[in-house]
Parts: sequence; C-alpha cells; structure tokens
Amino acid sequence: MEEYPPKQSTENLDDPPNSRLFVVTSRSITEDELRDSFSVFGDIQGVWVVKDKQTKESKGISYVKFARSSQACLAMEEMHGKVLVEGTKPIKVFIAQSRSSTRHRDVEDEELTRIFVMIPKTFSEEDLKNTFKEYGEIEYCVIIKNKSTGESKGLGYVRYYKPSQAALAIENCDKTYRAILAEPRTKSTASEDYSGGTTRGDYAGGGDSMNQYAFPVADPGNYQVMDFRSGDFTRCLMMSTRAALTQEQIFALFDIIPGMEYCELQRDAYGISKGHALIRYSNLGSAVYAKEKLNGFEYPPGNRLSVNFVDDGEDRSSPVGRMAMQFVAAQMMNVVWNGPSSSQVMKPPGFSTISPMPRIQTDVNLPPLKKLAPPDSKTKERLFVVFSPSPLPLDVLEDVFCRYGSLIEVHLVPGRKVGYMKYADKQCADDAMAALHGRFINGVKLKVMLADPPREESHKRPRTY
Repeated sequence: MEEYPPKQSTENLDDPPNSRLFVVTSRSITEDELRDSFSVFGDIQGVWVVKDKQTKESKGISYVKFARSSQACLAMEEMHGKVLVEGTKPIKVFIAQSRSSTRHRDVEDEELTRIFVMIPKTFSEEDLKNTFKEYGEIEYCVIIKNKSTGESKGLGYVRYYKPSQAALAIENCDKTYRAILAEPRTKSTASEDYSGGTTRGDYAGGGDSMNQYAFPVADPGNYQVMDFRSGDFTRCLMMSTRAALTQEQIFALFDIIPGMEYCELQRDAYGISKGHALIRYSNLGSAVYAKEKLNGFEYPPGNRLSVNFVDDGEDRSSPVGRMAMQFVAAQMMNVVWNGPSSSQVMKPPGFSTISPMPRIQTDVNLPPLKKLAPPDSKTKERLFVVFSPSPLPLDVLEDVFCRYGSLIEVHLVPGRKVGYMKYADKQCADDAMAALHGRFINGVKLKVMLADPPREESHKRPRTY
C-alpha cells in the first residue's frame, strides 16, 4: 500500500473531520492486523500502511480511516499505548493531521473536547449542561454574555472530558444547535467579547523565563490590593500563582489557618483559572496570620505564592476602628515573628503551625527512593515524556522516576517541553510509564510513552542541532 489512498478518494480523507487516525507501530504490523484491531470501534473505510519506496518495507506508520469522527476518537482513546501483537512495542494513536490543522492531535488535546453551540438566549448554564450531558461527562459549560448588559448572546461552550464524547454530541445533537468543535483559545478572535476581564494574551506565561510554570501573572481584577505597610489590613486576601492549582488545593492550604469563611478560584469565561483566588476569614487575626505565613510560600515546590490584602468593604476610617485593627495586626505579627513559644502574646485557639510541604506534590502513590543505576549501564529502555505546561527540574524528575528502579539518567531537550528517561531494566521503565502517564507532579501534567529506538543508520541528512 502507498502512503495515501487512490487519487479519486483523496478529497474524502477528512470527511467528516477528525475521522482519520495516524498510527505509529512496529514495522512488522500488517494492514490486516490493524484492520482487525480497529474494526471493533466502527466502520473502517480504509487502512494504509506507509512503505519505503525502494525496499517496499513498512515504515512503522499507518493511517486508519473511519466513517465517523466519534468512532475514530473512541479508537484513539482505547488503543493508544496498547500492544497489537505480542513482542511488539505499544502503538501510538493520534487524530491525523488534516488540511485545517498543522499537527497530529492526541487523546488529551483540548481542541477535540470543547464544542461551540448556538442556544436560545433563555438558556441557563444548567439548561446547557442538561441538554448535552447525554453524550458524556461534562467538565464545564459556559454561556457567552454581553459584558455591558450581562445578557446571553445565544452562544455557548461545552467542554467534555473525552474527544469521543464531544464528537458524539456534534453528530447526534439537534441540528438547530449547530454544534462544531470550538476554535483554539490561542486565537485572538473576539477575545474582548468572550473573556472575563482578562484577554487571552494573559495566558502567554509572561516574560519570566526563570519560572518553571507557564501560567499567567494574576490580575486581581476589580479588587483593590491594599498596602499592608501603610496599615491597611483586611479580612480578605488575594492569592496569586503561576502553577495550575485547583480549588481544592487552595482551599486545603488556606484552611490550615482557622476561621476561613470563603475561598474561590477566579475563572475566566471559559472556566479556566485566571491564576488567582479570593480568600476571606471571619476575623482579622486569621487573615494577617495567613498572609504572613503563606506569602512567598512555595507550593508546589518551585512555585512561589503571592498573597496580598484586598478591600473587604468594611469601614475602618474611624480612629477607634483603625486602632483596633492595628492592635490585632500587631499581635498576630508578633506571633508570626516570635514563633509559637512567645510568652508575650497568646496564640489564638486552634492555630497550628504550617508544616513544610513535601518536595513532591502528586496524586501518585510513589514507591520509596531507589539508587540510580551506574552511569555506564546499558540502556534497555527509554521513556519519552511530554510536560504540560513546562518541564520539571531535573532533580525533581530524577527523584520521581528513580523510584521504579534502574534509572540511569534524565535528559531534558533544550528549548522544548519534552525529555527522556533512560533505564537499565525494561520492566522498571514499564512500571514507571504505567504509574506516571497522565498524572500531575508539582502541578505539571506528564505524558509518558515508550521512546522510539535510536536508529543505527539513516539515509537522511543528519541534524545539525
């Protein structure tokens, strides 16, 4: 088979969109084996194995065309990382590059999970969710509103957890909704109308090249930041972060100090974190203590939090009120600076010291640390790791990946968000891949796959970088 189907059908390659898969396999995998493995997911219209023009041998690359997008997406979700034939390497499955896209897209690509719909202006977000939840679990719904009047524009977004769910919704929902895949958020189209006070440019990560997290510098929006050096202490705090912290993580952190009444992660019109959260305490002392303890605190390690007072709407203009505020603040400062053993000031009931956060923050149950394999060990397996939003430090990666045994070294590709882990034992590499793929380490999501074996010889011109 050639790389592409016969000329008379090339115009149908991307009809419907996202119905063609790009599959990376061992070179021994045949067309029949691919067809048998993928046919359980739907109607296959064609399978093409890319072959070398001179030798006619497979290049280890194939295309599988389905009749429906939902079938292709489901096949990608279920088959990525699977072994087709015993003794061959796990396959990699992507939505194939089309004329309208510039790259292959994988199962975790947000562009495949978010749809744009036209809805009645009377719809609430709950109505929108109830209408589309039959096609799969919904992560969030957003109705686009006029910034001036707050009225619905009759447009909305629905974000699913899986590409196949979004594809099913597009294929099967009422045609009056005119559902299509939403455009990527990086595009500047109509950013003023759809953003929640911050433009999409805020998500470029700024110019702070020293920070390992590509996340926006928080904009407090309409909240007035107070200058505590001038004596402006309030019960409300604004926390800013560059790491992708969740509402639950922020709540758990600030709830260490008793008296927290309110904690909300600020989100834009798409439901994406703006990088700051509003926290309110029931008393001034708790707020001052939280600000002094958590401002500059690294959580997760490498991500320094910024915590500032914001206006809580209370009137402290009277001399008595201002003196009381400053007295409480001074008491709490003394607790912070002099430590829990201070005999001058009693520590408020229920206060506990904030214990240091673990160096590795993850939802994975990590095994104990193990020694690295000798540097001159023979590499039996390599893992290819993709980081989102940006790579972790080498020492953190070594700490995590060495726990599965026989790790030789960690290598990060300069200027790219990828790296390689070299193992002296194949089983150890497989254990690391199974445990860490799709997981978060210190706020960074990992995609862990088997790396392609290095080629011993190549007819192509060698790279110069």
